[in-house]
Amino acid sequence: MSLTQSNYTQAPPAPPNVMVIFGPNGDLTKRKLIPALFHLSNAGLLPDSFAVLGVGRRDMDDASFRDLMAEHIREHVGAAFDQSVWERLVERIHYMKIDISEGADYERLRVRLGELDTQHGTEGNYLFYTAIPPSLFTRVTGYLGAAGLLQETENDWRRVVVEKPFGQDLESAAALNRELHRTMDEGQIYRIDHYLGKETVQNILVFRFANGFIEPLWNRHHIDHVQLTVAESVGVEHRGAYYEEAGALRDMIQNHLLVLLGFIAMEPPNSFESSAMRDEVNKVLDAVEPLSPEDVLTHAVRGQYGEGNLPGGEKVRAYRASPGVDPQSPIETFAALKLTMDNWRWAGVPFYLRTGKRLAAQCTEIAIQFKKAPTVIFKNTDVERIDPNMLVLRIQPAEGIHMSFGAKVPGQSMGVGTVNMDFCYEDHFGNKPATGYETLIYDCMNGDATLYKHTDTVEKGWEIVQSVMDVWTALPPRDFPNYAAGTWGPATADNLLKNDGRRWRKIKSSG
Repeated sequence: MSLTQSNYTQAPPAPPNVMVIFGPNGDLTKRKLIPALFHLSNAGLLPDSFAVLGVGRRDMDDASFRDLMAEHIREHVGAAFDQSVWERLVERIHYMKIDISEGADYERLRVRLGELDTQHGTEGNYLFYTAIPPSLFTRVTGYLGAAGLLQETENDWRRVVVEKPFGQDLESAAALNRELHRTMDEGQIYRIDHYLGKETVQNILVFRFANGFIEPLWNRHHIDHVQLTVAESVGVEHRGAYYEEAGALRDMIQNHLLVLLGFIAMEPPNSFESSAMRDEVNKVLDAVEPLSPEDVLTHAVRGQYGEGNLPGGEKVRAYRASPGVDPQSPIETFAALKLTMDNWRWAGVPFYLRTGKRLAAQCTEIAIQFKKAPTVIFKNTDVERIDPNMLVLRIQPAEGIHMSFGAKVPGQSMGVGTVNMDFCYEDHFGNKPATGYETLIYDCMNGDATLYKHTDTVEKGWEIVQSVMDVWTALPPRDFPNYAAGTWGPATADNLLKNDGRRWRKIKSSG
């Protein structure tokens, strides 16, 4: 069973293991991984027989590495910081200087892990976390395999967490998967997507399949369309060089939005076992109708932000003025797609996906708009129109669920107004501190791959966006920048829905 914040106290501690972090001095380790381990320890979900080993080129010992982590833990844990919890965790944190590009150093790593097994009773179970550039993924796993560190027995396990990006296109993703499979089985590979560690993403499954009134409505007979939005008010900041290689389509739609689409549109699995869950997600991606080059021109929109003002009034520079960015860059910072599915449940229901940098709000949500109710019963009343019902699953910020429905306006005449119901996780269950990585790390330690991407999921996602990438590469944009920072993207994104007689849901601007 996957861990959720609301069942922290119900879940047992993970089994004994050593978590080996490649790239221990980077932001991911300081901001996410060590704070996530702190929260797990605070919740009693780390075993007593546990250790962390950071491996990198920097010349440090255990004490200096612990001091480095201590410098940041209070900042990233905030009010949840507890000195006694930190002291219990930090004594299990170790460091080893190795050159991860040198195969000979992995024999030393094997010896060091054996020493930690003896010191902490970790029983030969190793979780290798690759917080390193993608170019090093297969080199590291190859050396781990050559050193015998990926070989499992009946008494121990070895798992590798692979951070995104999983390739740059379909060809490179398939090549990456082939290389990973040279040294380990698919069951040992955990391709992480931090979006899947968020509470509401997991609650999609509970909301759909644990409530008898929802699933009968979850189909083409009752749903008009679905909108998936991942909006960021921030720009590319210091990641300009990375973004020049990625862009919004690769960085967000292929990685995050298509998996959210899978959870929203999947058929009920036979169980919550990871294989059953991932099979159903893959079936959704299989059902997505391919976009021909002609379709791309009408079903896909790209944009790049220029200078503008954020909702709070702050003036910000254009993408092309960011460090590491080509002054004539053709890279999109906004992407929107209209996708349809060729299956019984969703035939004729469009799914609109959008994501972008420097938009008017920071928000991730899934909006399900139901079909309008017939108005014939109100033909002799003052009711002129009835707004369609909408269900919104908020993933961030303020994780929760919003639903709108019609109700009679008080008075002697017949009037229908829209009523909103809101459920916020923090208000109902309390706010448990989290980075989004707690669930994913805990699940990996327990061998639960439900919230991780399978080989097929990655490659099917690339298949969906590959045709868009090909057309956009062949036809460079002529109108960039085509939306001002602090707005909701280019006007052509509005037309994507307007041409179908629909419109994007209005999301309150931040600021």
